[in-house]
Amino acid sequence: MNKKTKIILFAGIALLILGMALFPKIKRTIAADQRNETPIQSARSSGGGRQELAVNATLLEPQVLNNYFRITGILLPDEEVDLTFETAGKITNIHFQEGSFVQKGALLAKVNDAPLQAELKKLEAQLPLAEDRLFRQQTLLDKDAISQETYQSVFTQLETLKAEIELVKARIRQTELRAPFSGMIGLRQVSEGAYASPSVIITNLTKISPLKIEFSLTQNYINKIRPGSEITFSVENDLEEYQATVYAIESRLDIQTLSLFARARYPNSDMKMKPGQSAKIRITLDQIDNAIVIPSISTVKEMGRDITYIYEEGRAKEVEIVTGMRTSSAVEVISGLTVGDTLLTTGVMQLRSGMPVRITQMVPNSAE
Repeated sequence: MNKKTKIILFAGIALLILGMALFPKIKRTIAADQRNETPIQSARSSGGGRQELAVNATLLEPQVLNNYFRITGILLPDEEVDLTFETAGKITNIHFQEGSFVQKGALLAKVNDAPLQAELKKLEAQLPLAEDRLFRQQTLLDKDAISQETYQSVFTQLETLKAEIELVKARIRQTELRAPFSGMIGLRQVSEGAYASPSVIITNLTKISPLKIEFSLTQNYINKIRPGSEITFSVENDLEEYQATVYAIESRLDIQTLSLFARARYPNSDMKMKPGQSAKIRITLDQIDNAIVIPSISTVKEMGRDITYIYEEGRAKEVEIVTGMRTSSAVEVISGLTVGDTLLTTGVMQLRSGMPVRITQMVPNSAE
């Protein structure tokens, strides 16, 4: 035996020993792969097609199908204004509490009106004398003791005095800051003793009951919404949904965004919502009663056809369907399926017509 032959012999022995050491591990790996083989793979490998595919299913029943349009809007106050005095002067009194509700006409603040009050008192003191003078002149005129011109002069003096009194009263009213409507008072921007003028904002007043909801519509939906249309909306950190009514729509599209602004009104009687919050709006565009609706995941496209599978005598049966309205999660079926069919909703990509199936769970079907 030469050297080359010895090397070959030793190499063969080494490979034999290594193979014997690894054989149990390889056998276990093959067995594990066989155990993990999917039902469909097992069925194909056996060639008999007897292995059942576990699926979920749903029983088709007539439903109401709603087609929704979703958009984000913003809550706006029904009315809002920055409050300022009509005249200038030193603020003598502030009568409101920040963040409180005030009624329309409530006195909120006052500037110094002492000079005007003194002038008013002076003019009102002259009023009885002027009226008495006019009365005497009227008596003399009736007796033809004075001319009509003399009487008219006294009458004009009285009317002028009354006008001056009304003018001073109007100026006094300008020293009062009153609520133009009922609403919530904001934060105070000045203190008593400060000098106010028409350019100085004292506070702001906001009417939050009702609230306006502003949103925009694209060209595709402008004919679907009109005054009186109902919308549903929700706000952040609130699971409840609320109803509002559209009351106004812009007369023309925005030339840059090609969208149309609309506003709805929500009563907000409890004043829980605040202006500035964003609103997730849902608008019902179409509603179909007694529709057959299936989940979007239960239908597939195959060579230009819409297909789905129903359960029939333990096997999957392929059905070609004609679809109608679609939502984010559901499809309306116009033809191909009937009420009472058992629709297979999972494993659709693995299913083939005639394949044995086993329903593991019946799930509810919803058009939402």
